[in-house]
Amino acid sequence: MSRAAQLRNRLADAGYAAGWRAVRVLPEPVARRLFSAGGALAARRGGRGARQLRANLDVVTGGRLDDAALDELTRRALQSYARYWQEAFRLPSLSRERIVAGSQMAGREHLERARAEGRGVVLALPHSGNWDAAGVWLVDWLGGPFLTVAERLRPESLYRRFVEYRERLGMRVIPLTGGDRPSTAVLRDWLGTGGTTCLLVDRDLSGAGVPVSFFGRRSTMPGGPALLAAQTGAVLLPAVCQFDGTGWRFVVHPPVPVDGPDRLRDRVNVAMQQVADAFAGTIAERPEDWHVLGRIWPDVGPDARTGRVAGPRVDRAEAG
Repeated sequence: MSRAAQLRNRLADAGYAAGWRAVRVLPEPVARRLFSAGGALAARRGGRGARQLRANLDVVTGGRLDDAALDELTRRALQSYARYWQEAFRLPSLSRERIVAGSQMAGREHLERARAEGRGVVLALPHSGNWDAAGVWLVDWLGGPFLTVAERLRPESLYRRFVEYRERLGMRVIPLTGGDRPSTAVLRDWLGTGGTTCLLVDRDLSGAGVPVSFFGRRSTMPGGPALLAAQTGAVLLPAVCQFDGTGWRFVVHPPVPVDGPDRLRDRVNVAMQQVADAFAGTIAERPEDWHVLGRIWPDVGPDARTGRVAGPRVDRAEAG
């Protein structure tokens, strides 16, 4: 690694460490205002991530918004994303009771049914709202930890910082790569004993995901959630996190079937399409809470108004 890269990594780690320290000592209203202002500033500056988010939101809204309305939605989305980080820095200092009291869970019955049956649960989530706050609620409801996977960040000290942060919230975290055992093997064992796992799946970082139609356009999503559920007998539940005033709302969708006579690969593809459909329906209700500043659709770059022009769209039958 070059010296420049090492310096960038050290600065990133130092920046996050400073954020965790500083935000906790600020009065909460002050921290909220500062981060909201930061989100609005990011929208005005229009960096690559902000422009990509704008293009993504154009797809989500079907190209129906004019430029001014799309700019306004992008501003709200960046402020929502800033809120996520403000809360991430503060969550370890908030009481579990406060987070649980400020949370609403729609579709709780799907979790309760799976638990009553003694089955494992795979919760598949997009990057929406505050999934860490949802994790606090889930740990409280389960009465113990759930298992999640963390992408290895650079530098290693920053990765450890995020692992320690989530473990303080009550989660059990394993690395996606570089662990003592493959993450898939650990997940299968955990689910096989009736455990619960939460996996963020709306971005296919590997490039080896299964094809889906997401908001009417061709994309891919990791097939891991459906594959794990099929292999272990766990219940696959799509779930979406949203903000609700000063609190949080979590929507758990009905189970997605993963069994049947078809080939495993085909069942995984069909199941992940249903996950994508569930995500799309709930994200569309509050698109500003969907925090994806990276590329989701191959043909949607950071400077496109893709909802207004022809592009490689697919119907559900083709995606499956």
